[in-house]
Amino acid sequence: MDRYDFSRGTAVVTGAAGGIGEQLALTLARRGSALALVDRDAARLDQVAAQAGKLSGRPVATYVVDLSDDDATHALGDRLAAEHPDATLLVNNAGVALGGTFEQVGEAEFDWLMAVNYRAVVTLTRALLPVLRANPGSHLVNLSSLFGLIAPPGQVAYATSKFAVRGFTEALRAELAGSVGVTVVHPGGIRTDIATNSRFAAGVPAAEQEAGRRGFNKLLTYPPERAAAEIVAAVERRRPRLLIALSARIPDVLARLFPAHYSSLLALVSRRVGPRK
Repeated sequence: MDRYDFSRGTAVVTGAAGGIGEQLALTLARRGSALALVDRDAARLDQVAAQAGKLSGRPVATYVVDLSDDDATHALGDRLAAEHPDATLLVNNAGVALGGTFEQVGEAEFDWLMAVNYRAVVTLTRALLPVLRANPGSHLVNLSSLFGLIAPPGQVAYATSKFAVRGFTEALRAELAGSVGVTVVHPGGIRTDIATNSRFAAGVPAAEQEAGRRGFNKLLTYPPERAAAEIVAAVERRRPRLLIALSARIPDVLARLFPAHYSSLLALVSRRVGPRK
C-alpha cells in the first residue's frame, strides 16, 4: 500500500485523554488530521481536544464513554460510523491494568478488564471497518503490550487481554491485506499514569499492592511522545508490527528463543541489572 496520508479524513483515537493516546492526538493534529477522540475523562479530553484543534485547525470531536460498558461501546461504534464517514484511521489505544494472580482476580474484575482491553477493540473495529474499507488508503492500529509478547506471573488477566488483541490483529491483518493497513503495537515501559491508575484485584493485600505500584512505576521510563511518534511513523509506512523500547524488544527475542524458559531468564536479568532511568 502507498504511504498513509494524514491530511485526508478523520482519525479516531480511543484513550485520548492521557499518556500515549494524548500524544497520538497531538502528533496526528500536527500532521493535519481531523480527529474523533474517545475517553471516559471528560475534563482532560476537552483539554486535549482544544490543544489538538489549535495545532491542526481542523475539526476535533469528542466522545465521553466508559468502554467497560458493552452497550455504551456498541452505541459509540454506531455513532462514530454515522458521524465520521470520512474516517481513514482507527487507533484502539484505550486500556486498563489489573494486578493480581489468577486466584486473586475475581470473575467480575477479569471481565471488566477484558471489556476495555479486548471487547472494545473488537466492537469498534467491527463498527468502523466498513467505513475504513469504503475509504481507500485507510489504516487500523491496535495497541497490544509487552505483555502481549510475554506473560509474567501476577498479570494473567492483563496478558490474556493483550495476547487476544495481538491474535485478533494479526489474523485481521492477513484478511485485510491490500485493502486496509493494519499495525499491532507492543509498547514496553512507557512513562504514563498507568501504574498510578492501575487497579489491583480485591484479593491482593494492600502492602503487596503498594509494592507492585512502586516496582511497576520504576520500569516506566520511555517518553510517551516518542512512543506516539513511532506509532505515527509506523502508520505512515504501513508497518505490520511495532515494538517500542528495549523493554519490549529484548523480552520478545527471549520469548522466541526460549519459549518455555524466558520467565526465569527475565527474572535473572532483572535481579542483575535492575531498572534503569
